[in-house]
Amino acid sequence: MNLHLKDFFIRAEDFLWRTRKPREKALEVFAIGVLAFLILELVFWAPPSNFPQRTTIAVPKGTTLGGTAEKLLKGGYIRSGFSFKVFVFLLGGNRAVTAGDYFFENPQSVIPIAWRMVEGSYGLKALRVTIPEGITVFQVADIFKKQFSLFDSKVFLEQAKEGYMFPDTYFFLPNITAEGVISRMTENFNEQTRFLQADVLLSGRSLSDIVTMASILEEEANDPEAQRVISGILWKRISIKMLLQVDATFAYYVNGKNSYTLSKSDLKTDSPYNTYTNKGLPPGPISSPGTQALKAAITPTKTDYLYFLSDLKGKMYYAKDFAGHQKNRELYLRK
Repeated sequence: MNLHLKDFFIRAEDFLWRTRKPREKALEVFAIGVLAFLILELVFWAPPSNFPQRTTIAVPKGTTLGGTAEKLLKGGYIRSGFSFKVFVFLLGGNRAVTAGDYFFENPQSVIPIAWRMVEGSYGLKALRVTIPEGITVFQVADIFKKQFSLFDSKVFLEQAKEGYMFPDTYFFLPNITAEGVISRMTENFNEQTRFLQADVLLSGRSLSDIVTMASILEEEANDPEAQRVISGILWKRISIKMLLQVDATFAYYVNGKNSYTLSKSDLKTDSPYNTYTNKGLPPGPISSPGTQALKAAITPTKTDYLYFLSDLKGKMYYAKDFAGHQKNRELYLRK
């Protein structure tokens, strides 16, 4: 604090002590003192000469106002910690600022810095990221790794839960971490599935089974009606202890192969995801299902069909028995 300003406060205090004015007069004098201080600060409003440009300063959660002021002062962002705290208080921040990472492209004075930290204006432009339905956590990690420098694919793959990273369009700040992505995508999954909870209970199935089934439907068909019919077929197969024999699960562990490239040896591969050798659902989801597939898994269409296939154009064909299924294969899978 400037010496002449300190002298002002000393004289004001001495004046109040000698004259013993009422409390209102004391507040008035104090307000005048603060105003005088702010005016003096405005005279020297220019940012520090060593202001670090194109840098980011982190304010962790729980950091006090004083701690933030000290960090800014040591970093060369402000010239007076006291003035920063005063402006934060006047701008509505009380005794705290908004946690986060603040990017400074160019030097700024103490007032806009205080305002930004009260409002949580990080100075970073959010990037648009679209996560399509039916992709795996491995593919999600690849998408983020290409756009976000602080994103750690290893951490993401260790902590992300397949099937629960909801496919959607997101906006993330450039400094988002793997943990931040997981938190937001999981939160979105919970939000999007909240209205389905009652139907899940009525179905008599667990949410994990619903998500796993939905992830298979996401891969087997795109049409909502087809997904519901296939859902009915697969749930029926499970109920009668019949192998699911769906090809979609192979892509999760056999180099991305599909129905048209699978070999006989692939069908015999020892894996819990092999639905040609293991009854019931695989141990978990194989992709990120969207709302449409989740609804299909919850409310399947009941039919007499036990078999289905799609031609090279994606059109679905159904059969009640294996003979009918073989006929469909001969008619619609010829190259």
